[in-house]
Amino acid sequence: MTTAPTLTTERLTLRMPRRDDFAPRAAFYASDRSVWEDGPLDRAAAWRVFASEVGQWPLLGYGPFACDDRATGTYVGEVGIYQPEGYPEPELGWFVVPEAEGRGFAAEAARAVMAWARASFGWTRLVNYIDPRNARSIALGLRLGGVIDATLPGCDPTDVVIRHDLGALA
Repeated sequence: MTTAPTLTTERLTLRMPRRDDFAPRAAFYASDRSVWEDGPLDRAAAWRVFASEVGQWPLLGYGPFACDDRATGTYVGEVGIYQPEGYPEPELGWFVVPEAEGRGFAAEAARAVMAWARASFGWTRLVNYIDPRNARSIALGLRLGGVIDATLPGCDPTDVVIRHDLGALA
């Protein structure tokens, strides 16, 4: 697959990222919110991260989905499957713009991505690699039904690894 399919949920459209989706990502990487993602980063470094993530679609057949609010068409963030070099296995990850935080968009999109991964690839699990200080992301991973699995390797030795059983979605 060279591009993302379009998925819909009750409130969201998940689609292939576009060039204009970079502006919110650049703002994120310029802020202290990006500390959990090796930030802050300048605009050029943020572009390299964004472009490499979007480039996973033609290379791997999966990657990030841009998420738009169906009611307004407004971009609210990105949820998808990431596996840059050095990741032990595909990771379910998320990013939402500040205005969309706390509205359940990341969870809604993550559930759709998990179901899509199961149906498209037959995968039985996905993981999250989360900095142990990122309490909000850990809470979301657990709220999605994941469990902390200390037997699985992370990207960094200190990562909290949350395992999601996709077999239960079949």
